[in-house]
Amino acid sequence: MIPRLWIYAAVYFLLQTSGSTDICAQILNENDQALKGIDVEEHLGRHLPLELTFTDENGKAVKLGDFFDGQHPVIMALAYYECPMLCTLVLNGIADGVKNMDRLSPGKDYRVLTISIDPQETWELAKEKQKTYLAAAGEKMTPNDWTFCVGAEEDIRAVADSLGFDYYYDAEQDDFAHPAVIYLLTPDGQISRYLYGIHYKAQDLRLGLLEASRGKIGTTIEKILLYCYHYDPDAKGYVVLAGNVMRVGGVLTLGLLSILLSLLWWRDHRRKESRS
Repeated sequence: MIPRLWIYAAVYFLLQTSGSTDICAQILNENDQALKGIDVEEHLGRHLPLELTFTDENGKAVKLGDFFDGQHPVIMALAYYECPMLCTLVLNGIADGVKNMDRLSPGKDYRVLTISIDPQETWELAKEKQKTYLAAAGEKMTPNDWTFCVGAEEDIRAVADSLGFDYYYDAEQDDFAHPAVIYLLTPDGQISRYLYGIHYKAQDLRLGLLEASRGKIGTTIEKILLYCYHYDPDAKGYVVLAGNVMRVGGVLTLGLLSILLSLLWWRDHRRKESRS
């Protein structure tokens, strides 16, 4: 069997020469994951075990529930910090998506959380990884907005199982086999949406966060926009929902007609008053 590291190297070469993250994601997802039998079992609506304890990038013990304050949705990824390729691409995808996402701000509207699946990794390593991705995500991302954690194997496994994230350690290759997926979670720690691959469109992240927030973030216009879109599992992203667009268009048309008729009535009324 071809060593996974060689597969990653080939994928990286294709990514650099073709500029196509879609090709890269297809190779990683269809070839490597299929061969290794790893998968994601979606548990939409399930609550995470918020009582679990991890260690953040400052060496501080934190509970998973500390990241869910009832107000801010969370972008979450399971990765490991010495991953030779796939985790880097996933975290790069988050950083790029966040950097290009307008109207929603990290910290103010949402948070990002990464937990290592390798119980041997240290909080010092998590700190270095945080520095790398805070720089990649741009000036608007602060250390409080994107947390990197490590933990004990039983706690890592518990949160992975709750997310439906299948992974295992391959001793022969000395790395972890795992899928490419991130999670959008509600402010109370419920699984709202899965986003697959290594490239996450800013619009998909924004709409997913609006959906996960359940009305707690976003302007009225953005909430109307979310009403016009829905998540399509086949397209692996948010697509226009034609029926809802027509409904919104109908309401707006009626509103404009009402305003126009009111203005015409007011103008005629003023004319009659001036004549009398």
